[in-house]
Amino acid sequence: MTSPTPARGAQATAAQRAALAWAHSARFAITASQLAELPQGDLPEIAFVGRSNAGKSTAINTLAQHRRLAFASRTPGRTQHINLFAVGPKDAPDAYLADLPGYGYAAVERSAKLRWQQVMADYLELRRNLHGVVLMVDSRLGTTELDERLLQLVTPRVITGEVRLLVLLTKADKLNRRESDKALAGVQERLGAIASDNADIGLALFSALSGRGVADAAEAIHGWMQPAASVPEMPIPEPAA
Repeated sequence: MTSPTPARGAQATAAQRAALAWAHSARFAITASQLAELPQGDLPEIAFVGRSNAGKSTAINTLAQHRRLAFASRTPGRTQHINLFAVGPKDAPDAYLADLPGYGYAAVERSAKLRWQQVMADYLELRRNLHGVVLMVDSRLGTTELDERLLQLVTPRVITGEVRLLVLLTKADKLNRRESDKALAGVQERLGAIASDNADIGLALFSALSGRGVADAAEAIHGWMQPAASVPEMPIPEPAA
């Protein structure tokens, strides 16, 4: 993903417009507090994960072009369930977007926090339907210790190609060019440690406010749903010199 500016309207490629139209079809499907409550079918799931204030729900709402689809609370840590949103044809969806509980918010009761962490760990390590992970990282902070723990959970499945990974550096509108390059370089170095011939890993700056990276993210996620032969390679971008 190398586009330095948001792709909107006429600026978007045909693939990006198709991906955005697909993402705009998102609608609420089910909420679950434990894995046993999730659908038992074969539909692939794309999980959005990250710290409680990293912008997960906002990213889903932006991709879906629906302000209140995913609950974006002013109080981080309020999402206590896995919320699934169906995408694709109304009568026969082809995937779910999964909004997972945020992690790392100190005001959440410890017992609830531990329960969410276990459910998330089981989901990321064991859920057969999991097809891709979108990790939201605050671009101003880079990967935190909690982000690193999450990466450790999904790395085995990413290395084998079982699960795809896209890291979105959120709130990119708050960074200048130099800061953006530094943020990309820092996370790129970390992701390089888990790269393999089978791994499908992407990295992009993202801003729900300015629209930067929205079309790129939609294209990457939509591409995960296509046959491998038809999906263009989307490498981790090199930061500008």
